[in-house]
Amino acid sequence: MSAVQRLWYAAYGSNTHPARLALYLRGGVHPDGGREYPGCRDPRPPERSAPLWLPGSLYFATTSPVWRGGRAFYDPDTPGPTAARAHLLRPGQFADLLAQEMYREPGTEPAPDLPALLSAGRLRVGPGRYETLVLTGELDGLPVVTFTAPWRSDEVPAVAPAPAYLWRIGVGLREANGWDAERTAEALVGSPGVAGRWTRDTLTALIAGPPPDVPDVPDVPDIPGG
Repeated sequence: MSAVQRLWYAAYGSNTHPARLALYLRGGVHPDGGREYPGCRDPRPPERSAPLWLPGSLYFATTSPVWRGGRAFYDPDTPGPTAARAHLLRPGQFADLLAQEMYREPGTEPAPDLPALLSAGRLRVGPGRYETLVLTGELDGLPVVTFTAPWRSDEVPAVAPAPAYLWRIGVGLREANGWDAERTAEALVGSPGVAGRWTRDTLTALIAGPPPDVPDVPDVPDIPGG
């Protein structure tokens, strides 16, 4: 199989928001969480971005020490769909973004075997929370790829996401699709971790409002590989 030259990275979490994704690409300190990102070795912005739906479900689990709430995950094996935003990247950018999601320095480990992923449809490159790669389809003749956890959504307890994190996801999806806040809320309100915590009206108000602050609380311990 020929080398992969371009791919669509399907973001379903806070990387739906361009400013959030830009930190992974260019590097810097994010004002929401205070974490410093080294950035990609190739810091160029995505060539294009586009809205899309993934076949599978969105859920929130584990606890992010940056956001102080549940992280977004994608379960390709349960009914969906999941609203996402695809960013057209180069393979090296995708590899460096994946490394940063796992709190590693870009370029310190071998890049994922993308031809193997395209052949198998799924590739586990490590035990961590974002080290299972999933081929979700094609867009304009190029592969659409995302990463998620190795477990299913019904194998871990749901954890409510922090308002600041959920706001980023909502605003990113709203901008990508040209939706209003209410339509965006409809796409998120039933997700485990969100359901039971927000109603459609309260989620609409969150997405329509200004970015909430991340609570200043003692550090939340991360779960190794979790």
